[in-house]
Amino acid sequence: MSKNFQGILVLIGIVIFIVYKILEGVFLVIADNIVVIVTVILSTLGVFVTYLAYVEIYFRSKKFNEIREGISKHTKNCNDLNHYIEELKNSYVNIESYNYGTGEMIDNSRYNFQRKEWNMVINNNQTHHCSSSVCQNARSQPIKYLCKYFDIEKNEKSLSKFEKVLNDFTSVEEGKELIRKERESILNSISNRVPFIIQRFNRDRLIKKLGFETVDISDAYIPTFIFQYISPGGNSSLRCDIKLNIENLNNLINYLNDLIKWQKSVAGQRALMTSNLREEIKERDNYRCCECSLGIEDEPNLLLEIDHIFPLSKGGMSTRENLQTLCWKCNRTKGSRILD
Repeated sequence: MSKNFQGILVLIGIVIFIVYKILEGVFLVIADNIVVIVTVILSTLGVFVTYLAYVEIYFRSKKFNEIREGISKHTKNCNDLNHYIEELKNSYVNIESYNYGTGEMIDNSRYNFQRKEWNMVINNNQTHHCSSSVCQNARSQPIKYLCKYFDIEKNEKSLSKFEKVLNDFTSVEEGKELIRKERESILNSISNRVPFIIQRFNRDRLIKKLGFETVDISDAYIPTFIFQYISPGGNSSLRCDIKLNIENLNNLINYLNDLIKWQKSVAGQRALMTSNLREEIKERDNYRCCECSLGIEDEPNLLLEIDHIFPLSKGGMSTRENLQTLCWKCNRTKGSRILD
């Protein structure tokens, strides 16, 4: 037996002996203090059970029901706005890569190539398979290549569609933040009536019990368009993701507007429905609804939207004179009608 191997065995023996002595000491301490340890465990368990019982009793109490009933109108308003936001998330973006059909790849190579990138192929109508140069160019000029390879028509109809999507998506983002602020305002208004222990350790349950519905704050509703390159050998790949968020929608609208050949009579009148124009119209209307006169001075967390007085579907145009500020409730009720 070599000296190195003997040394390793000695070292292992020392470690085992040290661990044994430590465990022996721990068990001796436990044995000497078993009564104290059991008492602490039972006391802790008793406190925890008492706490759970207190929470259940509180949420079933008359006092809590009175608080919930007292804010039910405000809770319903938050939930209604949340439903409206979910509707706006479905604003349709009909963009897709050309469908070249489907096929099956059979690799009969004699060599043991892994070709791991072949397993990363994305097949859907929002993915364009391309060369590496196209993928790199899409990264540097995303809007231009999005229009080119996803067949976005450069006309007024297409521009109006994306202006509507921008309008809806902007309302979604503003609405999510306003719901959060309104909910916090409501919770603060009742904070002195709700026990601290409930607010501190049961906040999520408190929000749910008060009747607030869950607000989806993710941006999963925003469509993402992908340029993907995979080498013929399947050993390397590139990918460029273009998320059609508010920033890119603004860029897309400006890009389309520069390419469209407007009639002179239209070009002089039409304004682009960008984020800047939305804010400009709200400021012009003093941040008040032109239908019900409700404004942010009355409700600080009021969602205001920009509406076409004469709807686009009926030949209206995006001119400043044809735009107005409406609160989300009036805009939801109006739809494509023309208000008197």
